[in-house]
Formats: sequence, C-alpha cells, structure tokens
Amino acid sequence: MILNEGTVEDITLGWFRELGYSIEHGPDFAPGESRAERETYGDVILVGRLREAIERLNPSVPPEAKEEALRKVLRVDGPDLITANRRFHAMLRDGVEVEYPRADGSIAGDHVRLVDFAKTENNDWLALNQFTVVEGQVNRRPDVVVFVNGIPLSVIELKNPTDENATIWSAYEQLQTYKLQVPAIFRYNELLVISDGIQARIGSLSANREWFKVWRTIDGEAEAPKGSIELEVLIKGVFAKSRVLDLIRHFVTYEDDDKGRTTKIIAGYHQFHAVNKAVEETVRASAKAGDRKAGVVWHTQGSGKSFSMLFYAGRVAKHPAMENPTVVVLTDRNDLDDQLFGQFDRCYEIVGQQPKQADSRDQLRDLLKVGSGGVVFTTIQKFMPQEKGERMPALSERRNIVVIADEAHRSQYDLIDGFARNMRDALPNASFIGFTGTPIEQTDANTRGVFGDYISIYDIQKAVADGATVPIYYESRVAKLGLKDTKLTDIDDDFEEVTEGEDEDKKRKLKSKWAALEALVGAPERIALIAQDIVDHYERRQEAIKGKAMIVCMSRRVCVDLLDAIIRLRPQWAGHPEDKDDVESGKKCVAKIIMTGSADDGPEWQHHIRNKQRRRELALRFRDPKDPFSIVIVRDMWLTGFDAPCLSTMYADKPMRGHGLMQAIARVNRVFKDKPGGLVVDYLGLADQLKQALSTYTESGGQGTPSIDAAEAVKALQTYYEQAKGMFHGFDYSAWLNGAPAQRLALIPAGQEHILAQQDGKKRFVAIIGNLSKAFALCATSDFAKGIRDEVSFFQAIQAQLTKRADSEGKDIDLEAAIQQLVSRAVVADGQVIDVFAAAGLKKPDISILSEEFLKEVQGIKHKNVAAELLAKLLTGEIKLRSGRNAVQGQLFSEMLKKTLNAYHNRAIATQEVLEELLNLAREVRTAAERGEKLKMTEEEIAFYDALANNESAVKAMGDDKLKVIAAELVTKVRQSTTIDWTMRESARAAIRVMVKRILRQYGYPPDFQDAAVQTILLQAELLCKDWAA
Repeated sequence: MILNEGTVEDITLGWFRELGYSIEHGPDFAPGESRAERETYGDVILVGRLREAIERLNPSVPPEAKEEALRKVLRVDGPDLITANRRFHAMLRDGVEVEYPRADGSIAGDHVRLVDFAKTENNDWLALNQFTVVEGQVNRRPDVVVFVNGIPLSVIELKNPTDENATIWSAYEQLQTYKLQVPAIFRYNELLVISDGIQARIGSLSANREWFKVWRTIDGEAEAPKGSIELEVLIKGVFAKSRVLDLIRHFVTYEDDDKGRTTKIIAGYHQFHAVNKAVEETVRASAKAGDRKAGVVWHTQGSGKSFSMLFYAGRVAKHPAMENPTVVVLTDRNDLDDQLFGQFDRCYEIVGQQPKQADSRDQLRDLLKVGSGGVVFTTIQKFMPQEKGERMPALSERRNIVVIADEAHRSQYDLIDGFARNMRDALPNASFIGFTGTPIEQTDANTRGVFGDYISIYDIQKAVADGATVPIYYESRVAKLGLKDTKLTDIDDDFEEVTEGEDEDKKRKLKSKWAALEALVGAPERIALIAQDIVDHYERRQEAIKGKAMIVCMSRRVCVDLLDAIIRLRPQWAGHPEDKDDVESGKKCVAKIIMTGSADDGPEWQHHIRNKQRRRELALRFRDPKDPFSIVIVRDMWLTGFDAPCLSTMYADKPMRGHGLMQAIARVNRVFKDKPGGLVVDYLGLADQLKQALSTYTESGGQGTPSIDAAEAVKALQTYYEQAKGMFHGFDYSAWLNGAPAQRLALIPAGQEHILAQQDGKKRFVAIIGNLSKAFALCATSDFAKGIRDEVSFFQAIQAQLTKRADSEGKDIDLEAAIQQLVSRAVVADGQVIDVFAAAGLKKPDISILSEEFLKEVQGIKHKNVAAELLAKLLTGEIKLRSGRNAVQGQLFSEMLKKTLNAYHNRAIATQEVLEELLNLAREVRTAAERGEKLKMTEEEIAFYDALANNESAVKAMGDDKLKVIAAELVTKVRQSTTIDWTMRESARAAIRVMVKRILRQYGYPPDFQDAAVQTILLQAELLCKDWAA
C-alpha cells in the first residue's frame, strides 16, 4: 500500500468509524448532488441536521423560538473571528437564549439546546472528508471536518508522512491560511488538529505553534505505549463521544488581556484527566460518609496549574451531586490572591459566575454565610479569630463547600494551632483540595492531614517531553567570581520565612542574623563585581538567544544598589522615572526594580515604588517580547504565579530553599517559540538547596530533574562541535576567524563544496549544526562557548546556505526564533546580504527562463558540488511550477531529475557528469517552455496537446496539426464544463469523461489509446481547473 495524504485520511476516518461516527464523502453532500445537504458552498453548517437536533432536544420550546435559535446560530458574528467563535461557544455550552410568549401573555426566557451533553446517543455524529468551502473568490477544502448535529466543531488537516517537506507544521500553516481565507467554518470551531499521519497535535483557534500540543492517553488511566501512532491516540483519546463533549463543555475557555486581545484556551490531556479525577474525589469526600479530604494535584510549575484550578472550579460548581457548592480559593499571599483572582475573573464564563475577593475578615464572613453558590477568593491569614487565643467561630456548617488551596504545602497549614485549624473551625464540613507545582515533603504530615494524598502527578519529565515546559539549566558563578560561600546550609526555616514573608515580629527577632548576611551580600565591592558579571553575561547570552532576565536579590537595598551599579556600567539601560513607554520605546534594553514600599523609604527609592496599577502595567510590558523592558530586579515580587514566557534567564543572589526555590526558578521554564531552555545563574551557592529539592522531588515519585547543570549543555556543545569540526577535517577555514569580509564570503562556497562531497554530507551536517546551535544557545556564556563562537558562526553560515531555497516560495514563516544565528554578525558586512547566488559568485537570474548565459556561468563555477546543488534547487522549483500546469511535462522532467540526483547522492556518477546532466535537463526545460510560442498555442492548449501526444503511435496516426485542433477544442469544452468540486464528484467527472471521449471519437483518435488519453486529459484538467472554476 502506498502511503500518501489520501491514505492517512482514510485511516483517520476508520478510527472515527470505530468511535461510532457516520463517515461520509464531502462532495456527496455538495450543492447539486442527489444527497446535497448544502444550498451553496458558503454554507458551513448542515442546516437540516441542526434543525432536526434542535427539534429533538427541545420538545417543550415553541416552533418559532426554535427557528429563532437556528437563525442566531447561522448568523453568529463579531468584529473578529475569535469574538464570533466565543459567542458561538457560549451558545453551544449554555444553549441559545430565546424568548417567547406564554399562554397568559407573559414572556418566557429560555435556552435552546444545540447538543445533548448528558446522552451522547441523542446527538448526530459525522466525520466528513474533503469538505469544500467557498468564501469570496477563494475555494478551500479541509481534509476532515467533524460535525456534531450538523455543526463543524473540529477541522483536521493531514499531511503525507512519506513527504519530507509535508510536516505537521505545514499542516498548521495551512490552517492559518484557511482561517484568513474561509473564516466562516472556524466561527463554529472548537478543536483544531494537525498531523502528518504519525505525529499529531491539538490546539485552539488562537493557538500559536508552540501551543499545539500532543495528547498522550486514550482513557486517562495510562499513557499510550511508546511507538503508538500519535494521531490514533489523539483521535481516540479526544473524540470518543462522551470525552469530546466533556472537553468542549468544561475545558474550553477564553481570556482577555489588558490590551483587549482574546486567547482561546483548551485543556491539555494532563489537565483534563486530573480535573475529572479531582472532581470524582471531591464528590466522594463531601458525601455524608466522606472524609472531606479530596487530595492533592501536583502538576509541575509552568504546566498550567492556574488553568487546572479554573477548570476544576467550573467543573465542580456544575456537578449535580455538589448541589451548587460554594468554592473558596485560598492563597497565602496577597499578590498571589490578586493574580489568581484576576485569572478567574478574566475567564469567569467557564465557572458560570463572577468571583468575589474578600478584602477583609468581615467581608469573608459575609461571603461565606450564603446559602449556596459563589466563588470566593481569600488569603489564609483572614481565617483568624477576633481575639488572639480564641477559637475561630463556624461560618458555615454546609457540606457543599470546597476549599481550593494554592501551593498546598506552605508552613502555614499547621493542623495543631495554625491557620489550617482555624479553617476547619470556620468550615467544619467543607472539603479541601490542594494544587501545587512542587511536591509535598515526606515529613509534611500537616498537609496530608488537611488535604489527603496525591490525585494526579504531572512531573518535570512529562512536562518537558510534552513541550508544556522547557528544561531549566543551572550555572554557578560563585567560584568563577571568587565569591565567598555564604554557608546557606546554616540558614534555617525561620530565616527563609523572613526573606519571603511579611512577619515583622520574626524580622525583629532575627535582625542580627539578617543584617550580618545582608552586609556580606550587599557589600559595595561585591555588588560592583556581580553587576559587571551580569552585564557581560546578559549581553553575551543575547547574542545566542533572545529573552528577558530577572535578577533576584535578598533585600530592597541590595536591589537598588545593584541597579545603580548596572546603570553606571550601561547608562543607556536606565528607565524613565515615570515608566513612560513612549520615551523608553527607542531603547534596546531597560532595567527596572519591581518592589513595594512607602513614603518612609526616602526620596531616592520613591521612583522604584509603584502602586498596584503601575506594577500591573509593567508586568504586561515585561511579558511583551518586543518591549525594551528586558531586565527586572526583584526581592520577592513576581517569584510565584508570574508568567512571562520570554523570560529565559534568572540571576539568583538571594537565599532560597525548598518550595520557594523551586517556585522561583520555574519562572524561566515557560514555553516561548523555540526557546531550548531556561537558565538560572547562581551567585550565592544554591547547589545544595537544589540537591535537597531534587531529593524531595524523587521521594515524592517525580521523574526528571528540577534543574540541569549547565555543564551538561557544555558537554553536549563539545560533542556537536567535535562532530562539526570532523566534517571539516582537512579544510582550512582560518580566514573566517581573522580574514576580511570578502575572504569570509569566499569561504562559503568552498565550505559547501567540502560538505557536499561527503556521503550524506548535507543531511548529516544540517542535523549536527541544528543541535550545535541549540546547545550553544544554552551555554553561550561559558568559556568554551566563547572560545568557539566564531567557528560556530562559520558552521551556521554553511548550514544556512545548504538549506536555503533558490526560490523565495515555500519558505517556512519566520517565527522570530528565540535562537539567534551568529552568522548574521560574522558575515554580513558593509551592507552586503548573502544569498545562494552571491555565495556561488553569480548574479541572481530570472529562474523561470534558465537562460543559456546563466547556464554557462553555472558551468564555470569552480566548486562543482555547489554548482550541482544550486542547479538542482533551481530545477526542482521550475519543475514543481510546471507540474502544477502540465502533468505530462511535470512527470517527465521530475523522473529525469530524480534519476540524476539519485545517481549523484549514491555517488554512482562523478560530480562533473551530474552537472552536465543537470545542464542538459535545464536546457530541455527551457525548450519546453518556449514550445507554445513556436507552435502558436496557449499554455493550456500545449498542456492538452501533451496529454494527447503522450502516445507516439497516436502522433504517427493523426499528425501534429490534428492534435492541435483537438487540444484547442478540449480547452474550450472542458473549461465550460468544470464546476466547483467537480474533481471530487463522480457524476461531474463522468459527464466530462463522456464529453472528452465524444471529442476524441469525433476527430478519429485511435480507439486503443482513448482510455489512457482520457485519464491523462482529466488529470490535466484537474490541474488547470483551479484557475477556471468559479
């Protein structure tokens, strides 16, 4: 069996058949067909099926209200696609709002259901292939569309697994094009799927490439075995009828940022299954015989814990067994409370109610005295009795109260006489569930006493493998700078609380210890040394990887002193005192401190102290990768709950341990474009604390390591560097390191020649340098990386030329990659931009002509492998262009090129011979392009003439002139007969086939050759009809 896109499509439809879906061929439903379910190609909803579903699911609603609901669905719109999609999603989830008069004359408000979420058998399930959509003058045909009750809820784009140029990312780009050109079908979209038949990813309407994610399990109990086909796991794991309805109803939400941009979020497989297990456990725990301990969800930092909490709150709030519960979301810090509340507030639709934030203990008591319902945010400190030493009075005796604790392992959860006891006293029958990004220590009996055991674990190893997070690398600069070891092992838990908490009593109690360490860390000579190292390190790292930086200091004084030292070194990095972004927008880098304070702190600190609104605005700016605000200095702000995916480096100069350390370093593990990893640079000696964190992590059952020693990246860099050097054995590229720009430029074709002359040289070299570039980006500031920087730029230059296409079409979209190419600084000089032709010493030709003058220039190129590679690229582009217009010519030339290149790559013929064959082929292509002018025929007529003349016996029997006449008539008649989707509809193809045969018989085309000629003519017509069909 030949594997191609059609085969993958058939296999996919087979999986949907196994799930109980009806399978149909899209063109059979097209306008004009006997089974048509659409009036026009612009209709994307199968109206008959939707009308039947509305009738079936809403028996008590009057007919006119049902029709009104149908009209609202068909007319759903908005100022942009995502808004229209959001409006439809609300209709799908909650029903379509309608009003109608009652018998007594009053007006009834109701919701018309579009889907039965409870009983899957009450819905109509259909998977359709090749579903053509026409909008404006554009005709597009998604591979597979999944309909529920006639609504296109999912679009699946597939690619050929055997075509090296057809990847899941070309499927992604195709969907982006469809969204722009035929947006109507995407107004109703819930899930997008891309696949090359093997790999598969699922994403939302607004998701960037990095947020199309793998789905690794079918039933949620276990991951699919290694070697499983990702597409099969995704189809069966997502589109099983009950699961896909659950996913759409409870695990899709929308979030607006402060700039008015809307993002659609779909839960990952780990969130979907963890939340459903958590809801089951909550229902069990809150029952009369339940223990009120729902458990703990441990999902590693950066893997979407806040959204998991949001999905859980929405799911548990709507569960019938919970009887409209009150959900209390608990944090232990005001800034975390604000951040999490903001997340829920922006996505309130999925919870079904606006959350409320308790600003005081009295307000908390009032909010908890309600009879049912509500989502309340508070900090644990508000669960305090009026007088010290008193017991906390009961606020509610209800069992249907659920307390969600964020980071359920803090020391405050003390079951004996701490806040946990106060919560139990206040809410004696509530159920408790914890969400954490770091594991609970084995010795932490208090947390287990309150929450119970783990419900779900999603560890670092899984998160990195899934692309939910990136690995964190650790680099110590303590020995490098000759800094004194601060003996952090002597710093006890109380001291850590001082550095992170706000407890003034404890601060005073440990003031002498604090002052002694701060004096050591904040010594002026040490500050100056670290400032210089940070500036050098940051600038060096920016050459290899785009990204922002966070500096963590142990006190506000140290923050201020360090920023002053940095600005003395780089005055241009100073920000505006009032943070005016229009003033700062022209800078390449701006450094700022984010901290709290008061008027008591003195005038020199005041411009660093901002109100909540200004801090929020700066947080938005820091998250924006294009904003010059690139370095932030903090003490404890933004160390938990703050997401900035473009943050790639953390400079740590503060005592941290345990959960606090794990939370802090996770700021750099967020996914951002092709960011290969985050880096933590240590100035204080945190290695022992990281080892202890790893010990806790593995004891709790986690796999993977919280951080990887940067030395591992250096080792990888050394390995790939040696491999790259090995491929240049015997080649002198020293001129690249110290020569003039012209000398460096001359090395590129010679370097290409050296690589191309080796067995599989291009393929091996491109792979090696891809890995080399990633490793270099991770450890660009190491001594080894600095020493080989210029050589890396040479390797990258050769790789770039080997992979650059000769034409400008078909290039991957520039993703503003995080990894930078050093070659741009090393090669481009004096305004000279290098391309394939310049590197080979040629002027760029008109590649559609392949003139003899240009071919002679190619023949004269000194480096024959480079010449052959260049000409092969040109011919590949030219033949691909011709194949899209002339099937016979395209196939002929493709086979000739393939045969020549196979011999070349297998080293069956010498480079000089292959170059001669390619030059001859180029001349034949050029001659073919000029035939129409000589024969006085159009390009279309030539194409049909070639289809007729593909058989030599037919040419001899009829002669050229008669074949020209037949070709001209075929163009006219076939053009008149083609309609949209005719290639997919057998009735339309049959009509054209009959017409072609009639013309051939009319002119006496030899009967023995008619069938073959008809097939070729139909194939040719398919190519040309793209420009014909209206």
